[in-house]
Amino acid sequence: MPGERTSRRVWIIWATGVLAYAIAVFHRQSLGVAGIEASERLGIGAAGLSTLAMLQILVYAAMQIPVGILVDRLGSKRMLLVGAGLMACGQLVFAVSGGLFDAVAGRVLVGCGDAMTFISVIRLVNVWFPARHNPVVVQLTGLLGQVGAIVAAVPLIQALHHYGWTPTFLTAGALGGVSLVMVAAVLRDARPNRVTERPRLRDAWAEPGTRLGMWTHAATQSSSAAFLLLWGYPFLVEGQGLTPATAGVLLSTLTLLGMAFGPVLGYLAGRHPFHRSRMVLLVIGSTAAAWAVVLLWPGRAPLWVLVPLIVVMAWNGPGSMLGFDFARTFNPAARMGMASGIVNGGGFVATVSVIALIGAVLDLRGGNTLDDYRWAFATQFAVWGLGAVQVLRYRTQARRIARETLARAAEAAEAELREPA
Repeated sequence: MPGERTSRRVWIIWATGVLAYAIAVFHRQSLGVAGIEASERLGIGAAGLSTLAMLQILVYAAMQIPVGILVDRLGSKRMLLVGAGLMACGQLVFAVSGGLFDAVAGRVLVGCGDAMTFISVIRLVNVWFPARHNPVVVQLTGLLGQVGAIVAAVPLIQALHHYGWTPTFLTAGALGGVSLVMVAAVLRDARPNRVTERPRLRDAWAEPGTRLGMWTHAATQSSSAAFLLLWGYPFLVEGQGLTPATAGVLLSTLTLLGMAFGPVLGYLAGRHPFHRSRMVLLVIGSTAAAWAVVLLWPGRAPLWVLVPLIVVMAWNGPGSMLGFDFARTFNPAARMGMASGIVNGGGFVATVSVIALIGAVLDLRGGNTLDDYRWAFATQFAVWGLGAVQVLRYRTQARRIARETLARAAEAAEAELREPA
């Protein structure tokens, strides 16, 4: 930054973007702690709840690449304003919904607006901050955005119990108005440098490093995201017999620990970039092991068994951010938006798959007992297994291409040295 004044302005712009992202995360997570109330109000079962969450996330995932293109053309400010407006409208529709159709419309609007937020804020970081600061600021953006998930846990549960459905979600919709005002008043956009040739989506997809990032995001994020977005609260309350307050504290703890673990994993990835895929596999393996202990525990698991599960799952979010680091490493700057969209979209498609599988098994078994939840959550092992295999596969391909690129560069440099002066 040229000086202190400019630097202060940049941090204010970034903080405004982070606030908009935190509110988006709050909107995204708000269904997770309202699952039991939504089932009673809307008269739907596990499949209906899965439909609500899945449509919201599917819309989010499907819009990642189009949003990546639009944000480069229209700028972050416009996209953040549209996103905040859509999420506010979605929560208002959800607040007055009395049936599945209205609720679906509300969650689709939330997913649509949510999709426009994270990529827009990441673009702000790329535009306003020097390249050497980007990794740290991106990690901070992801961590501070999770404040929205904390507000969507215990405070939202308390509001639902004290004030009821409609007042709670009307208030949630009002937060969208806060985001609109802040973005309109404070945020300043900047146009990216024009490129002579538009990047092609197929080039970003053909890069093995992009798909390595996509499968990293998918295999690490899906379990904790499905847990926070929908099935964690019912599992803890109905399956494990915890009180709503205790369940809310565990969900908040998961988010807080994820915020604490993020800088640690980011530091390790920066110091040991050639071991990033090993870190990913460690996150996947430890998560699967922790879930195996809980699901195989005879009877309801005691709190001292559930807490380690929460601690291990807290690594999922920071682990998924390594997917964006792979995209940055293996793609040129001109197609970073597309590559990031592929990574982000793949992770949320995996999350939708886990949510759908859990809901389908619960409906097939026709209940919400502990055994029903055990069989439902056991479906996660298929996603972890596939993700680990694909990480190993594309790690090999990405490393081979990187070695070939370095070899060609070394040959070109040697040939240049041999030329006569």
